[in-house]
Amino acid sequence: MSKTGDNSKKALVGALNGALADTLALYVKTKNFHWHVAGPRFRDLHLLFDEQAAQLIGTVDLIGERVRKNGELTLTSIGSIAKATDVADQDNATLEADAMVKELRDDNRKLHTRLNAVKEAAEDVGDNATSGVVDDWIDQAEERVWFLTQTLK
Repeated sequence: MSKTGDNSKKALVGALNGALADTLALYVKTKNFHWHVAGPRFRDLHLLFDEQAAQLIGTVDLIGERVRKNGELTLTSIGSIAKATDVADQDNATLEADAMVKELRDDNRKLHTRLNAVKEAAEDVGDNATSGVVDDWIDQAEERVWFLTQTLK
């Protein structure tokens, strides 16, 4: 593989590990909000957040395995996730419901951006398998953003 090919593969693995970090961080945040949401829409938001968390955790292994199938190493710890994620922690357990929804919407948008970078990097290196599977992850992120946006209306 040429030097350019090595750089392209590094970019793909970096994008995949970034998406892995964002997915894990967003999963934890979504579960946090699932556990702590309160107010008149408690039941609906509690269930929505749980559904979205389940969808997120369902992609974690798939993303990690794409890294390994590319012959590279995945994230290894909470610290490595924290260094690689664009999703900020939220430790306020009394956040208002609408603030939770907005934060999750915005973080899903960040993940969507990261997933688009994975798509581009996969196509640059000719990794058709990653390019194909990331389409599903992008669609899931778009659906989460849509649901969260509609919830705020």
